[in-house]
Amino acid sequence: MSSTTITPSQRAKPQRHKVTGDVHLLLRRGNEVLFGQRQNTGYEDGAWHLPSGHLEADESVVDALIREAEEEIGVSIKPEDVQFSHIMHNSSSGGRMAFFFTVRTWQGEPTNLEPEKCSALEWFAADALPDHMIDYCQVAMKDIQGGTAFSVYGW
Repeated sequence: MSSTTITPSQRAKPQRHKVTGDVHLLLRRGNEVLFGQRQNTGYEDGAWHLPSGHLEADESVVDALIREAEEEIGVSIKPEDVQFSHIMHNSSSGGRMAFFFTVRTWQGEPTNLEPEKCSALEWFAADALPDHMIDYCQVAMKDIQGGTAFSVYGW
């Protein structure tokens, strides 16, 4: 029987973690935040959630937020009006980085442009959020209210 010695350079290296980036819009009107009610998505249908979406290749998080706002609710946002609010390392789907941004100035009236995925848009007071929300978003909203800029969820 022969013995094989494994040198440090031959040891398997851990696989690099790949993470999905999400952007979430806190469109603020005074103390109110705009939420959409999910439908026909296959995930948390009926829950209220912020306008959001995935980061695409070769796109900054600010560009993604501006694109998602136009696609989902038809508002135009200038990059200088985007304010960082929170980042969350979320364990869902193997790992996500969820970026939350607040916007208080925009052009256009929020309109539901994705009625196949969103049954309604509604403004909620930041201190009286809807009862049925996706858990990680509810946690992030509480952190944002408390001034916490970073969190880890579900690990």
